[in-house]
Amino acid sequence: MRGWTSKEPARASGRPKRDSRRSRAPLLPSGGSWPSRRRPGPNPGERTAAATIPAQTRPRPAPASCGSSPPERDAQIHPTQRKPANQNHPKGPMLTQDTITTAVRAALAEDAPWGDITSEATIPADARLRTALTAREDGVFAGGQVVRAAFELTDPAITVTELAAEGTRFTAGQQLAVIEGPARGVLTAERIALNFAQRMCAIATLTARYVDAIAGTNARIVDTRKTTPGLRAFEKHSVRVGGGHNHRYGLSDAVMVKDNHLAALTASLGEGSITEALRVVRSRVGHTTHIEVEVDRMDQIEPVLAAGVDSIMLDNFGPTELARAVALIDGRAATEASGNVSLETVAALAATGVDVISVGKLTHSAGSLDLGLDALEPAAQSTQDQAAQDQA
Repeated sequence: MRGWTSKEPARASGRPKRDSRRSRAPLLPSGGSWPSRRRPGPNPGERTAAATIPAQTRPRPAPASCGSSPPERDAQIHPTQRKPANQNHPKGPMLTQDTITTAVRAALAEDAPWGDITSEATIPADARLRTALTAREDGVFAGGQVVRAAFELTDPAITVTELAAEGTRFTAGQQLAVIEGPARGVLTAERIALNFAQRMCAIATLTARYVDAIAGTNARIVDTRKTTPGLRAFEKHSVRVGGGHNHRYGLSDAVMVKDNHLAALTASLGEGSITEALRVVRSRVGHTTHIEVEVDRMDQIEPVLAAGVDSIMLDNFGPTELARAVALIDGRAATEASGNVSLETVAALAATGVDVISVGKLTHSAGSLDLGLDALEPAAQSTQDQAAQDQA
C-alpha cells in the first residue's frame, strides 16, 4: 500500500554510510542479528557472518541470522542432541516437545472426542498392524517427531521406527517411517499423523525450491507471520528444515513499522517529518530492539534512513527498481524484498544484491504433500514369541 508520503527532502549528501551507532549488525531479542550489508572487508572488531553462524549450518555464504524467536523458546525437540539431523538445515528453536504434545493432543481430541467407533466396532482389541509412512510424490521430509507423538500419545504400545531425518529429500514411493502396534491405535492416529506430516513436508519442500532458485547469491529466503493460527511453530520449523530462515516469530520480537503504522504515527504527531516520527519510535524501545520500516517508493528511503533504522522492507519493488533501491541504501541498513514474490521472479530479485527475500507463500500457499500409510506384512516373530504362542 502507498499510504504515506514523505515531506522530508532527500539528504543523501553529507551523510556517512554508517555512523558509529550502526557499527555492527543490531542484535535481536534471541541473541542473533540481522544481516549487515556487504562491504569490501570487515571493520576491526566487527562481528562477521562466519562468527555468528556455525560453519556446519551454513548452506552457503550468507549474513548472520535474520530471524528470531522468543527467548523462552530455546529448548530443542531433543534437548540432549544439539546437532541437527540435517547438517545444512538446523532445527528451529520454537518447536519444543511441549508444543508438539499440546497441539497433537488437541488434534486427537478434536478427531475422536469419544473414541474411534469404527475401529472399536470392526477391529479386535488384540489385533496388531504394521504400516509404512510412504511418499506419493517427491519432497523434503519434516515433522518426524510430530508423527511419532501422534501415534505414541494415542497408544504408548505403538512403535515408530526407521524414521527419516528432518531435511531428507525423498522420492515418490520411498518409505519414511515404520509404525507398528495395536491396530486400533494405529488407525485412530493415522489421519492426525498424516495431516501434520503432509502440511510440514509441503512447506519444507516449497521452501527448498525457493532456496534452490537463488543458489549462488547472498540473499536468503525467509518466512512471514502468514501462518495457520495455532501452528506457527510447526510451520516456521518446516521453513528452516527446507533451508529457509525465520523472520520474526511474532509481534513481540521486533518493531516493524508498516504503512498503516506510519499513517497513524504521523497523524498523532502532526505535520512533522517521517524522520522525526521514527526517531520517536526509537526512543520508545530498548537499545537492542531491531527496527524495520516498510517503504513502497524510492523517495521514502532517505527520510527513513535518516532516522537510523536497522532494516528497510522494499514492498512490491520490481527487479529494476529494487536494484536501484539497494544501491541507494548502500549498506546503511539491511534490505528486504517483499510482495508478490514467486518462483518465477525470486532469482531476479536475489540478483539485485538484496539481503533478504520474504515469501508469504511458503506457509499460506504450500498446501499438503501427498503421503500415505500403507499396510505391511507383519514382522517375523522371534523364536521366543513363537514358542509362547505354540504353548498357548
